[in-house]
Amino acid sequence: MSGTSYDAVDAAAAELTFEADGDVLRLVPLGMVSAPYEEQLRDALAAALPPAPTALADVCRLDTRIGQAFAALAVRADRELCDGGAELIASHGQTVYHWVADGQVHGTLQLGRPAWIAEAVGCPVVSDFRPADVAAGGQGAPLVSLVDLMLLRGRPGVPAALNIGGIANLTALPAAGGPVAFDTGPGNALLDAAVRELTSGRLGYDEDGALAASGRTHEGLLRSLLAEPYYRLPAPKTTGKELFHHGYLRTALNGFDAAPQDVVATLTRLTARTVADALRPLAVTEVIASGGGTRNPVLMAMLREELGAGTRMLTSDALGLPTAAKEAYAFAVLGFLTLHGLPGNVPACTGARGLRVLGSLTPGHHPLRLPPVPARPPRSLVVGRDPAGRG
Repeated sequence: MSGTSYDAVDAAAAELTFEADGDVLRLVPLGMVSAPYEEQLRDALAAALPPAPTALADVCRLDTRIGQAFAALAVRADRELCDGGAELIASHGQTVYHWVADGQVHGTLQLGRPAWIAEAVGCPVVSDFRPADVAAGGQGAPLVSLVDLMLLRGRPGVPAALNIGGIANLTALPAAGGPVAFDTGPGNALLDAAVRELTSGRLGYDEDGALAASGRTHEGLLRSLLAEPYYRLPAPKTTGKELFHHGYLRTALNGFDAAPQDVVATLTRLTARTVADALRPLAVTEVIASGGGTRNPVLMAMLREELGAGTRMLTSDALGLPTAAKEAYAFAVLGFLTLHGLPGNVPACTGARGLRVLGSLTPGHHPLRLPPVPARPPRSLVVGRDPAGRG
């Protein structure tokens, strides 16, 4: 997969098996490999993203070239992590547009043609996870909520899973009522855009939060940014770079005279504040964080400050899932469920009318043989070694 930061492609490998008569799904992490997009492809992708106008010819070229980039990394992951024995590939693709109007998602588009992956590796590929949920009236996100809930069940207090990628999303199990999941707003999206703009492209992100650490929060700018209507929409809700893009940032900065490092500090505070504001009404007692944002110590310190001492913070590493690969492992689980004919969405979290089997299957080099459908979906996910000691 490649996230909303569209800087690299990640591939995580896992062994997945049903246990306890299907109630438990065991995931044994086998590692992750990553490769940056070639500069020409990344530039073409950036030029095609909203609000830029795009020709269908460009969409076709991107669909093919992204698929080829995914295929090349899948071959490497199969060789290096699976000893050439991969049986199934789950490909999230590259999100280029999420069509949202009046709080409702009407469509979603992920590029990266799966046929290139199936041809290169030879095994079947599950792709296009989001449209089935959207067609059923859902937001199509956050789909990782199913895996988050499988991990959170049984934990003490009110636990929540938080992923800070280009966009931040959370899944929580409140003490009363059903599960809750939604996109809180920008994670690294505006922050990365500001760093690229303020350094004239010399830097792509705020490494180790160095720029933010050297600046101060501009309170006037922060108040203006927090006036964004999205933050006050009820859940379920989802967003992306169709809203929080480079042009949005430029408009937001108009009329404010702030030093570059203060802009970066303010945007870092914006992410921490909006995430905390989203978690606070849920009375969350524990936050399990993952995603690229966890590598920014200034952002994590601000988030701890915003949440307060009563909320415990840890990363998904503590549960056995590396923070950089957690979302990739989540889609591996979703692909595994699809192959077995099991639903991959949580209607309470996405707003869909019901449970749906997600994605489309592209066969590999051999006839496609589907395994039998288990009697029921697994309720919990166990991460770690299997009985043979692997992982």
